[in-house]
Amino acid sequence: MGLGSLRENWNIKMSVTTQTIQLQTEGNADVLDITSQVVQAVKVSELHDGIVTIFCPSATSALTTIEYESGCISDLRRLFDEIVDPDRHYAHNARWHDGNGHSHVRAALLGPSLTVPVVNGRLTLGTWQQIIYVDFDNRPRQRELIVQLLGE
Repeated sequence: MGLGSLRENWNIKMSVTTQTIQLQTEGNADVLDITSQVVQAVKVSELHDGIVTIFCPSATSALTTIEYESGCISDLRRLFDEIVDPDRHYAHNARWHDGNGHSHVRAALLGPSLTVPVVNGRLTLGTWQQIIYVDFDNRPRQRELIVQLLGE
């Protein structure tokens, strides 16, 4: 039985909507809580059940979840300084001379996207879990995130 037959038998009406979130960042591991913007995207989409995927089309920024609290944010930044020291030699810097080789490596460790289930019109985040965007670049940036919602 193909997917079309399953949809007919279950009467599934899936929809896809795409929105954007605009951000102004300070760079240098600037951490922004974007949970409220994602909640608003779900509300506007009228998605009841499904998934929301947030994607950053950038090679020097990333998305994850964390408790958005000053101690956790400080610990996250310190950890990145320890494992991806900006003062090390990076072949990227030698080639492009832009000083953000560490930014690319840090972003690759976290990844460019995050998917969260939506149940009954609500994100299924834990009590102390927020969606964060981290801009690792070495200068302020204007960023646009893609928010895609799939479901019914």
